[in-house]
Amino acid sequence: MAHLSERHSPVLRTQQILLCARLLGLLLTFSCFSLNLTGCSGVHGSGTINSSAPSITTEPANQAVAAGQTATFTVAATGTAPLSYQWKKNGTAIAGATSSSYTTPPTTSSDDGAQFTVVVSNTAGSVTSNAATLTLSSAQPPFGHVFVVVEENTDYSSVIGTTVMPYLTTLIAKYGLATQYYANTHPSIGNYFMLTTGQILTNNDSETPASFPVSVDNVVRELLLNGKTWKSYAENLPSVGYIGGSSGNYAVRHNPFPYFTDVQNNSSQRLNLVPFEDPDVGFAHDLANNQLPDYSFIVPNLCDDAHDCSLTVADNWLQANISPLISSSGFQQDGLLVILFDESGSDNTNGGGRVVAVLISPPSSKAAYQSSTLYQHQSVLRLMLEGLGVKTRPGAAATAPTMWEFFTFPPPS
Repeated sequence: MAHLSERHSPVLRTQQILLCARLLGLLLTFSCFSLNLTGCSGVHGSGTINSSAPSITTEPANQAVAAGQTATFTVAATGTAPLSYQWKKNGTAIAGATSSSYTTPPTTSSDDGAQFTVVVSNTAGSVTSNAATLTLSSAQPPFGHVFVVVEENTDYSSVIGTTVMPYLTTLIAKYGLATQYYANTHPSIGNYFMLTTGQILTNNDSETPASFPVSVDNVVRELLLNGKTWKSYAENLPSVGYIGGSSGNYAVRHNPFPYFTDVQNNSSQRLNLVPFEDPDVGFAHDLANNQLPDYSFIVPNLCDDAHDCSLTVADNWLQANISPLISSSGFQQDGLLVILFDESGSDNTNGGGRVVAVLISPPSSKAAYQSSTLYQHQSVLRLMLEGLGVKTRPGAAATAPTMWEFFTFPPPS
């Protein structure tokens, strides 16, 4: 092979020498005057190429989050670029975790106490960070927003194993189903009071807020005592703050909140009684503007809840109105939705018959989970309040079976 002499371009010679330096991976004192293509030679002029190994300047910090939330670990390092990163969990490399920060998926009980490290590397070497510990905190409530949607008068067997409610069926296949869930009584009104006061209180569907004011402990009282916000979104409610009787397709017996003296006697709380479809304060408005309260009770009208119309109509209504909620970023982060039927159509078992109850929480639900535990409406009341961090549960909710088995996080203390 030909020998390159001093007649060749100094730029070419320098580029070749630098290439040799990189290939050797050494500190190189090089000549600008003599180069043999089979190797580097000569010490006539000199320069130095330095490559420094990585050094961590900021270690990953311990993180404490509530179950269902994510945690982010970050490292800062110096050293000759480019630096590469590989995060590890309990010593095992995490696929795709190759940047200076790593965010976990929504945490579960198995993540409590996990150790996270990162290896920072370049051509000159590598360094491993100190371990950062992930702790699941029970101090924060598991959910930021909870929702209840109540459908009407349908047996469990009329929905499960049929094709009449395809949208609801897709939710069941993805989230959680209570296969032994029973209403408490017949007719409707007592079940709605159980969902909100932990007591049946009355089985007289003709009672109105005026004829039957309710002063016992209830979900509104406990939410307010704990600094939480609430709304009742009732389809076809005549106006904001309406506390009168039934009107058109609006059935007051399906909306327990106007009965509570905590609402009747407080003008500001009455403003939380809103028509579901109201363009300024209704459900779609609040969802679009990130103004949903901590607790939402959703009351479809007599047709859309399957009381007067078919289950197909009710299913279409759920898909049109509830699907946007489930797909919203806020709900995906911290939401819980329970869709249930108030009572069965032709069953008296355990008071109100076996009905469908579906529990939906994108960050926290066990996938396609089915429970055989016997639950009733007081357990949903307990779940709604404890899910928001409220410790006092009205009536039978105080001792009702908990429903934490549906979720991936440890039960809150």
